[in-house]
Amino acid sequence: MLDRTQPDPSSNAEDIASHGASDHEDKPVAKGWGPLNWLKRAGQFFFALSFSSLTRRIVSLNLAGLVALVASILYLSQFRAGLIDARAQSLLVQAEIIAGAIGASATVQTNAITVDPDRLLDLKLGESYGGMDDSLDFPINPERVAPVLSTLISPTKTRARIFDPNGSVLLDSRDLDSVRGFPLPPLSEKPGLFERIMVPVRTYLNRGDLPLYRELGRENGKGYAEVADALQGQKRSMVRVDARGEVIVSVAVPVQRARAIHGALMLSTQGDEIDQMVTAERLAILRVGGVAAAVMIMLSLLLASTIAGPVRRLADSAERVRRRIKTRVEIPDFTRRRDEIGHLSGALRDMTSALYKRIEAIEMFAADVAHELKNPLTSLRSAVETMPLARNENSRARLLEVIEHDVKRLDRLISDISDASRLDAELQRQDATPVDLRRLLGTLVSVANETKLGHDVAVEARFEGRNASDTFAVTGHDSRLGQVVSNLLSNAQSFSEAGSKVRLVCRRVRGEIEIVVDDDGPGIRDDALERIFERFYTDRPHQGFGQNSGLGLSISKQIVDAHGGRIWAENRAGPADEDGAPTVAGARFVVRLPAL
Repeated sequence: MLDRTQPDPSSNAEDIASHGASDHEDKPVAKGWGPLNWLKRAGQFFFALSFSSLTRRIVSLNLAGLVALVASILYLSQFRAGLIDARAQSLLVQAEIIAGAIGASATVQTNAITVDPDRLLDLKLGESYGGMDDSLDFPINPERVAPVLSTLISPTKTRARIFDPNGSVLLDSRDLDSVRGFPLPPLSEKPGLFERIMVPVRTYLNRGDLPLYRELGRENGKGYAEVADALQGQKRSMVRVDARGEVIVSVAVPVQRARAIHGALMLSTQGDEIDQMVTAERLAILRVGGVAAAVMIMLSLLLASTIAGPVRRLADSAERVRRRIKTRVEIPDFTRRRDEIGHLSGALRDMTSALYKRIEAIEMFAADVAHELKNPLTSLRSAVETMPLARNENSRARLLEVIEHDVKRLDRLISDISDASRLDAELQRQDATPVDLRRLLGTLVSVANETKLGHDVAVEARFEGRNASDTFAVTGHDSRLGQVVSNLLSNAQSFSEAGSKVRLVCRRVRGEIEIVVDDDGPGIRDDALERIFERFYTDRPHQGFGQNSGLGLSISKQIVDAHGGRIWAENRAGPADEDGAPTVAGARFVVRLPAL
């Protein structure tokens, strides 16, 4: 049988040319500008990818994951809390150092030293006036504290306030012109439009459960909890949020000398000092996230190019197959890829190959059917047209015999054609099941021996195995496999002489089940061994013309092929004749099916 499944080179060339023209338009290349041309083509490639729905989904999903990660880092970052704790500890150490310096050198005694004369009279010989330091009052002198405070506070960029034991403000670093190298913004400065928009947002993000900071000015400093504790001799730190949503960290420590508390020192951060550091840290995270986003977009586009591009080419090829069903279209081959795209390409190629084979088989079948039906119809037409011209009853009887013969032939052809046409659909619809060949062949042999199909030819079966209980099972359709064996048996009986036997042998050959049907007939001509399975081919010289449709062996081969097996015919060698030439003892048909 001729193989008509090879692609048409001209159609392939046309398809490839048309596909290439659609995917890559020929553009003039500027000589000497290779990098520019490469960048231009790369831009066109990524621009084309951007219109792919799959590419957009890949990029969007990857970016969504990155954005969620960066947002969670910004929201859950512990940097702000750690920074606040570190700043509070730093301020506490600074406050203790500054308070110690102030208590050691920045206090003066009052205008007069008060001495109790009654205590002096009570002194004994050798005793001194004890407890003098405890009874003397040394208040903090702002004039002496200011230079010391300016020197110690200037490098720290913090605000310092000193309160007397009653909570009044003695000194505020904001009032010292020499503390800062640049003018401070006034406390009453009104924020701009952008600031007014950002203040509620910043306050909401930073406030949490933090208390609100309120500027007391010259009021009693005991309104600050940390100052009140410091005047009682305890150091304390507080974290608040001001009206602008800025975090302010403050600490207060007592100013002591000789176990006497002379006041309190309060250090606090300046406005958005904490927020600037947090913002800088978040900007660094955003910069890293931006670089990661750029890298992710590039990798996503490269990933999409390995997915969306091949899928688009496969879809275009499938569309061309649908539109140009009469011209073979080659599906792009991506089977070298060991992934789903490669599997999809292989599946589409196999599907289109099977589709083309089915179409070609249908076309060939239709042509063969038309040819085979035309002969009996032509004969019928001739007989019918000749009937009125018949001169005697004998001529009319012969014409009626011809008409009856052609009608039977048409009926036989139509029945076999109908069976062959629905064979593929039936095999596809029905599920394959295990088939016990020992039981099936035994039944077929019994039926053949009982009917003998008009021939006095017996059939004997033999199963070759290690023991009598060996099973011979295959996966398939028992009715169709039975049809194959029945065709082979009836074919062997029709070529055998009366009184002879047809032998059927079933054996296991490695991973296959082999069924052999031998007869003692004239054998098969050498030139017919290859054509015997062709549709409508028949070679029966001993029978009249039109007695056989020539579809039996073709249908048998079609069934065996559908079961993944093989079928072939050969001649059995007989003893040499008188001249020493080989002879033919009969025909042999061999069927091999995958064993279960």
